[in-house]
Amino acid sequence: MTLNFNTKGFSAAAVLFLVAASVVVDGFAPQFGLSPLQRVNSEQQYVSPSALFMARRNMNMNRRAPVKERKPPMNGEIAPGDLRVTTPNAKGKDEPLGVMSRDEALAKAKEMGGLDLILVNPNSDPPVCKIVDYSKYRYMKEKKAKEVKKNSKATEVKEVKMSYKIDVHDYEVRKKNALKFLWQGNRVKCSIMFRGREVQHDKLGYELLDKLMAEMEDVCTREGRPKREGRNLSMIVTPRPEVVKKVNADRRGADKAKKKKKEERMRTKKDEKEAAIASTVDTASADALKEEAKASDDSEDLLDLEKDIESSLDDLFGSDDLTDDLFS
Repeated sequence: MTLNFNTKGFSAAAVLFLVAASVVVDGFAPQFGLSPLQRVNSEQQYVSPSALFMARRNMNMNRRAPVKERKPPMNGEIAPGDLRVTTPNAKGKDEPLGVMSRDEALAKAKEMGGLDLILVNPNSDPPVCKIVDYSKYRYMKEKKAKEVKKNSKATEVKEVKMSYKIDVHDYEVRKKNALKFLWQGNRVKCSIMFRGREVQHDKLGYELLDKLMAEMEDVCTREGRPKREGRNLSMIVTPRPEVVKKVNADRRGADKAKKKKKEERMRTKKDEKEAAIASTVDTASADALKEEAKASDDSEDLLDLEKDIESSLDDLFGSDDLTDDLFS
């Protein structure tokens, strides 16, 4: 930038001051006074140190350590001593091989095709080990855990609300709903709602909850005394162990029936497919027999035609040795 002014009468310090104030250095225009430095180039964005710190922190949080697999003690990791050894048979059930030392069990595992000796129950006397391929053992274990998780339904907390001035019919409806939830294996939260000055009669709310609990005590148990939550009074009840056991048994029975129905449907489809294939084969064989019969009939017709021609020639020329040799 060119400055056109007369430097006469100005000191060297003043000249330097004007030059520094008018030159843009590294994208900044220095302005003297109380105003802060401003960025001249708007394309470059300023990133605060706090934003950089948060970004680095999030990156470090995302770098989670990989989950290490917990392997059971196997092969040489098992302590020396007597072991009760089992191995799965063709049906998938454990077949006992007897009590033997660790070295004998390792030799047996090597003899059975280089399998692994896995410690299953270290608290037993003697400890229980299984001879099996570890990859197959882990796969079956994960599959069983997934099936258990799939079949087990997490309990929910259902809620029934009522007023301490509830009518008899409405009370019976609330109790019926609570019993239905309990027989489904869920916990139930019974709440008494107060409006305005009704909160002064909380004693009636306690009495109503006690009455409800007394009428359902053969199905559920109470988790502590009722508690005040603002203008509400609540009590949580949970089904008894025998009720939970019956619910689980019914659920397993329903799952078995569903599985059995599915197997029957698959078997029916398989039988229908086999019957269709058999009918196709029978149709093809029948067509082949018809073709063979038709071919045999055609050959017989040709023989009959040849015989008719020979007889007509005999009638025409007569039958002697010379004629027979000529037309043979």
